[in-house]
Amino acid sequence: MPDLPDQPTSSEHASNLIARACPVTEVIDRVAGKWSILIIIAVADAPARFTELERAIDGISRRMLTLTLRNLERDGLLTRTVYATVPPKVDYRLTEMARELLVALQTLTAWAERHRGDITAARLDYDATLASGILHP
Repeated sequence: MPDLPDQPTSSEHASNLIARACPVTEVIDRVAGKWSILIIIAVADAPARFTELERAIDGISRRMLTLTLRNLERDGLLTRTVYATVPPKVDYRLTEMARELLVALQTLTAWAERHRGDITAARLDYDATLASGILHP
């Protein structure tokens, strides 16, 4: 009888899944953050300066804007251009990679808008089931 390859154990399978998902999760966490999405959308149509972004994105602190811009630049999603003027002018624009991400965000937004009512109904059904005393295993 031929030897069968060893099947991974449950914990090995989980470790493999985590190892494969970890880099993806890291990227998604970065680009799917509230401030990152708002900055990407704000810069989608034209380059923007720091103060323009600060005014356009309600509730973002200067520190959070600075950190998020740096992270997006580090990840290759924004380019930062410094102009040799007095005072120096700096603007941010999307890279091609970020433009591709923007298309995916627009698709996700359209999906969310189409299914918002379905999700609300599912939540109400779920909550009613829990309230009736039927517990899930």
